[in-house]
Amino acid sequence: MNKLYLLGSVGVASAVWSVACQSVYAETVRSYSKESSSERVRTEIPALSDIEHPAASVAEWLSQLSEADSSAVMQIVDVQLNATETGLTIVLNSSEGTLSPASTSVVGNALIADIPDATLALPDTDEFQSVNPTDEIAFVTVSNLPNNTVRVAITGVEAAPAAEVISGATGLVFNVSLEEGAIATEPAEEETIATEPAEEETIEIVVTGQQDRNSYIVPNASTGTRTDTPISEIPQSIQVIPRQVFEDQQAIRLEEIVENVSGVTFLGNDDGRNIEFAIRGVEGVPILRDGFRAFSSFGFQGRIEVANLEQVEVLRGPASILFGTIEPGGAINLISKKPLSEPLYNVQLQVGNRGFVRPSIDLSGPLTADGRLLYRLNALYQNRDSFRDYDNSFERFFIAPSLTWEISDRTDLNVSLEYIEDDDPADLGTVAFGDGIADIPPERITNNPDDTIESTFLNAGYTIEHRFSENWKLQNSFRYIFTDSEFSVVPLPLVLDETTGVLSRFFGASKDEQENFNVNTSVEGQFSTGSIEHRLLFGVDYAHTTSENQTPFDLFNPVPLNIFDPDPETFPEPALEDVPLTFGSDVRADRVGIYLQDQIDLLDNLFLLAGIRYETINQTRTNLSFGVITEDQESNDSFLPRIGIVYQPIEPISLYASYSRSFNPNENLDPDGDFLEPEEGEGFEVGVKAEVIPDVLSLSLAYFNITQKNVASADPIFPSVFTATGEQRNQGVEIDLAGELLPGWNIIASYAFIDGEVTEDSNPEIVGNELFGIPEHSANLWTTYEIQRGDLQGLEFGIGFSFVGERQGDIANSFEVDSFFLTRAAIAYQQNNWKAQLNFDNLFDVDFIEAASFGTSRVRGIFPGEPFTVRASFSVRF
Repeated sequence: MNKLYLLGSVGVASAVWSVACQSVYAETVRSYSKESSSERVRTEIPALSDIEHPAASVAEWLSQLSEADSSAVMQIVDVQLNATETGLTIVLNSSEGTLSPASTSVVGNALIADIPDATLALPDTDEFQSVNPTDEIAFVTVSNLPNNTVRVAITGVEAAPAAEVISGATGLVFNVSLEEGAIATEPAEEETIATEPAEEETIEIVVTGQQDRNSYIVPNASTGTRTDTPISEIPQSIQVIPRQVFEDQQAIRLEEIVENVSGVTFLGNDDGRNIEFAIRGVEGVPILRDGFRAFSSFGFQGRIEVANLEQVEVLRGPASILFGTIEPGGAINLISKKPLSEPLYNVQLQVGNRGFVRPSIDLSGPLTADGRLLYRLNALYQNRDSFRDYDNSFERFFIAPSLTWEISDRTDLNVSLEYIEDDDPADLGTVAFGDGIADIPPERITNNPDDTIESTFLNAGYTIEHRFSENWKLQNSFRYIFTDSEFSVVPLPLVLDETTGVLSRFFGASKDEQENFNVNTSVEGQFSTGSIEHRLLFGVDYAHTTSENQTPFDLFNPVPLNIFDPDPETFPEPALEDVPLTFGSDVRADRVGIYLQDQIDLLDNLFLLAGIRYETINQTRTNLSFGVITEDQESNDSFLPRIGIVYQPIEPISLYASYSRSFNPNENLDPDGDFLEPEEGEGFEVGVKAEVIPDVLSLSLAYFNITQKNVASADPIFPSVFTATGEQRNQGVEIDLAGELLPGWNIIASYAFIDGEVTEDSNPEIVGNELFGIPEHSANLWTTYEIQRGDLQGLEFGIGFSFVGERQGDIANSFEVDSFFLTRAAIAYQQNNWKAQLNFDNLFDVDFIEAASFGTSRVRGIFPGEPFTVRASFSVRF
């Protein structure tokens, strides 16, 4: 344990010191909000290096601080903007008297005014910003610089504005205009000084819907608290992957996105039906959609399409009090794109090897002249061949329209729909042999080349929000989620004779269908009790779930396959009606939860998070097994507490600790046809979050310890029968780094150490075993650099590495999956409204096993990873 703490402490200290020393003289590129989404709008702002260089060393910086005359510094306590017929008036009010005259300069389409001997001291924020105050002005920012200087940056949409700067008795007034003329300042002597705009090198920034100074870092998240809260104030490990990351990586699958986060392990796709993950070694991670979960007795959570995602938020650790019945490892929350108030028309075409083609559109803007009704439409078609020996390809159609209606100044309504239709090969993976993986080509399959799985996914709902005042609001949300998947008749592998290499298979099929109705209503309010500030959240949620499964299966006519035969004998598949219905189930469940959470600011640097949830679940399951129908009912309820604390010894550093419990009623049946005992878990974690460069580069370190009881495990022969594996314990360390090292140089990196084992079980042979599919060590790095100026401005390079250590293939630890190390690279070029990009994944064409997920089988759920892959993209934005 001491080694873990020592490793983490040394890593944090060295990383913080190294990056902090570089950042003293590093330029900072700022990006500001334009819409409530991260859709990119390109504009120009001067590089800070073209205007003024900060200290070149730590010693010089400290010297400057010590020499500053603090008695002469004036505070700017108020900033006002007023539109005029010719432009804009900006008023800076000081606390005590006249501000020093501002020195002005023009770089590109931005006017910069630096006010010496001043500091910005607004009551609620350390920076003022306004987006599109007029049609000609893109944004106005007022911010602090080193050496007691305040910078006013006024950026025009198409050209630099002119401004008359007048010194007054209580501050400065900027009369801003885009009409041609001088840029004037009026000091105390009332003398006017004129300066012509000068052409300077410029850099491009990304204007987004939130304060987002760097495209690889998001300061706030809603997943941890259901409120928009700074991550630094949440006593839990949360990592947000913004859209810019998966655009730079050309990620088209969710597993490609979340591999950027420490402690997240991909566990395969359940024979093509459902994507599965583990967080901190705990499997069964729920995938939320804008905070809603698709419940299912089969674990199916629907198809995932990343084209409609604004960002992905990964919460590590229990969060059951907010979302209900969530495993203690954490959750993945998919945040959808929202309609924009400014028109956006983006068209993209992606192509690649193995027949990959993916045209897509992203359209948004106002539908009415007053801008109160907005729309957004995302749609795509995708087709790609499998690298394995299947005859058919992966084919997808996707469409996602949404509307936002500003009913009044206090009430908004958002309505959305997402529809996915897939027709894919039914890939059952490869097989284990001895204490490892069978030495056969990764292309070789264990079923028939024409086997398919067809799936349909529908997600529709609304969110309405009413703000009673600035401090209190009511929100009501509804989601309907439907998933349907159907296997063709396939030869399912069951047993491998390792002396002969003959795999015994039996023809079977499967049809799964589920419906989820989810409603959540919450009230959020902010108030004070004396000097203590509160953000209170009270809510009620309800979920109704129906899940149906039919599994025809012929156990009496084996279909043999020699796995080492490159040209094996094929057997014709029987008609579906000729395969007897052997297994089936029908599950009905109702869940009601009541939760209360309070985020308490005890001091300016001490935050407490406390909450509790009461949940009750009633479920009925009708089960068919070999012609015998049984029915079982169960009711469970539980109180789930959560508490955490954050202390900031200095503003960029947050130290936190948290404890919480989880509760998840088991929808699976034991061999006697009874429900398994509910899964229960508890976890605690301690950690540190550091803003190495505030809002630009962040570093986090966490230690966690999770205990989970009554974990369900499927029978290797009859997957509808389960047993509970007793108790599992996971502990480990996670490190994440994300942000911008220098202007144009982005990075996201992670490392995780996970020690997971079975600590108690009715089967003594597996006590002490490692958890299946979970590597002890894993790491990931992705970094890009975009040239900021000169003839090659807009040219970007990227490179990344992924390492996953050895993993046990099943809970019995009967075989091991080798580690792998992958390399990927990218090159892109962007000018004006178009971008061309080329990405290379698995650059050195490494053979590797991506996931081992079945847990109790040696012949299914072992998935080879994609070989060398090329993806090219060309996009145009209007």
